[in-house]
Parts: sequence; structure tokens; C-alpha cells
Amino acid sequence: MMRCALLAATLGVAVADSLPQEVQYLMDMPAEELAEMLRTSPVAQIVPTLADPDTEPAGNSGKLPIVVGHGMGDSCFNPLSTGRITKLLAKHTGSYAKCIPTGQGLIGDTVNGFLLDMDTSVDRFAAGIKNDTQFANGFNCIGFSQGNSLCRGYMEKYNDPPVKSFVSVHGTLMGVSSFPQCNATNSAICRALASVLGDLAYNPLIQKHLFQADYFRAPKRTSTKAYKERSQLAQWNGEGATAISPAFKTNFLRTEQMHAVKALGDHMVFPNEGEWWGHFKEGSYTEVVQMRDTEYYKQDSFGLKTLDQSGKLTFSTTPGDHLQFSTTDLYGWADQYFL
Repeated sequence: MMRCALLAATLGVAVADSLPQEVQYLMDMPAEELAEMLRTSPVAQIVPTLADPDTEPAGNSGKLPIVVGHGMGDSCFNPLSTGRITKLLAKHTGSYAKCIPTGQGLIGDTVNGFLLDMDTSVDRFAAGIKNDTQFANGFNCIGFSQGNSLCRGYMEKYNDPPVKSFVSVHGTLMGVSSFPQCNATNSAICRALASVLGDLAYNPLIQKHLFQADYFRAPKRTSTKAYKERSQLAQWNGEGATAISPAFKTNFLRTEQMHAVKALGDHMVFPNEGEWWGHFKEGSYTEVVQMRDTEYYKQDSFGLKTLDQSGKLTFSTTPGDHLQFSTTDLYGWADQYFL
């Protein structure tokens, strides 16, 4: 039985006393137990088990392959959730489709969605894509919840081979400002997040070893030195203390089409406008800044404005809560943006 402490040690995690007690408690837990806790936690981002309609696959002469990114608590190896959706996409489009994991097997992939930092997760995601020759000439990408941080990070840091069309389903594109349905009283996962998503969120040790802290965007801290210097999200946005790499914009703009789906009743991504590239106004947890009014859009820091003004950025909504969608929705996105 692999213990998460041993797994973490192989990833370069610092000594036990350096991390908050609530986080260390989880890292000392057997990996199998932690994976199960993640799957059943209030912040698990697991796609629904969709029915397989008795329909013929849609025509796709080009057969461009599809990459899938999964959410927190889910796994590419979960046959009832992301694993099933990947097979449905392959069947429906007649294309090669693959969910790219960041860890080995169901347990490793689930745990890494929590304890492996966002930048390193993107690097592993990119390596998985590069190592599969099916993607050598480009591919379409669809992400679910946190999986969209993988897709977005790949497009900025790599995008070679390029993403042709990207569909973000209820994505953590612009991070989160809270985990509103995460009750720390009843969940060890929520206690760990509560312990770090505050003053500790931009501690370099936390940023290095907790995926969710890396896309945490606290509206009352975005002007602080800690956010600007240490937040992985800030570096991606061009909000960091140093200038964003010009390569990020070049890479991002290799993507030919991007579609963002927002859940109107979302209680996981807060504010849900982040699913459309917006965020809370600095210092406020009530006033939302729309995408075109954000500084990273106005400055075109990583190419969002260019993509939008080229007519390559589109938006839609679903009526329910986080990751509530149907097979009809899934196939509709595939038909419109992948075929």
C-alpha cells in the first residue's frame, strides 16, 4: 500500500513540519484512502455517468483526435465517469480520443489531481500528449472543471502539437475565489483547503504542492506581493511581478477555436463568471468583472483579446449546477466544435 507521504517525497515535497497540519494529515494517509476521500468529497469534480444513446457516430472525415482533461477527484481510469465520456466521444465522432492522466492508475491519477501542483501537472499532461503519436498533427481538447486548467496551461506553455479546437466545460479558467459548498466541519479535504486558501494560499510551499491553491484567486489579495510573485495563476495571466513570457501568447494563439461553457447554477467555481474568463473585482466578493473589462484582456497579456476579436472565442451556458450536463449536450459540443 503506497502512502501519500512516500509519493509526495518522490515529488520533492518538503519535510512534514513545513506544511499545515491539515494538509500533512492527508499526505500521511494511505494513497488508496485519500483517493477515495477525494472522490467522495464536497469538492469532487466528477462528470456524470452518461447514457449511451443508440445512435450512429457522426461523420468526421478528418478524424482529428480528442484529448480529455478530468476534474479533481476524478480520473482518466474511472470507467463510470471521465473514462466513459472519453469512449462516448470516440464512438460519436469516429475519432481517436484519450484522457491524459497525470499519475499512474486510478489511485495515482486521482491523488495527483490534489497533491501535484498545477504547473507540474501541465508538464505531465504535455508529456502524455507528446508521447502519443496519434496527436502529432494536432488535436481537439475538452476539459471538465479543473481539467480546463490543464488544457489552458498546455496551450500557453506548449501547444505543440497544437490544440485546434478547445471546449471548456464549467472550467477553472480564471481560477476560483472560494469553495462555497465545502464544509470544513464535515470533510478533511475541506479542512485542508480552508487551512491554505487564505493567508497561506500564496506561500511558495503551498503553491508548489497543492493544485487547488495554484488557481485560487483571492480578490482581496491580487495586488499583494505574494500573489504577484508566487501565484502560478498570476504568472499565466500576466498579473505577476515579472513580465509574462512572450511565448505564452504565441503558443495560446495557435489554437484556432475556443468555446467556454458556463453553468448558470454553479456552486463550485466561484464566481462562475470565471468559466467565461471573468473574475471578482479587486477587493470584492460580490462585484464581477466581465472578460472584456479585465486587465489581462485589455492588455492582451496571453492572447485572449486577439482570439476574441478574431471571432474564435464563443460562449454558451447550461442551466444546472457544476458538471450537470447530458449526453445531448456532450454530443452537441462535439458536433459543433470538433467535427
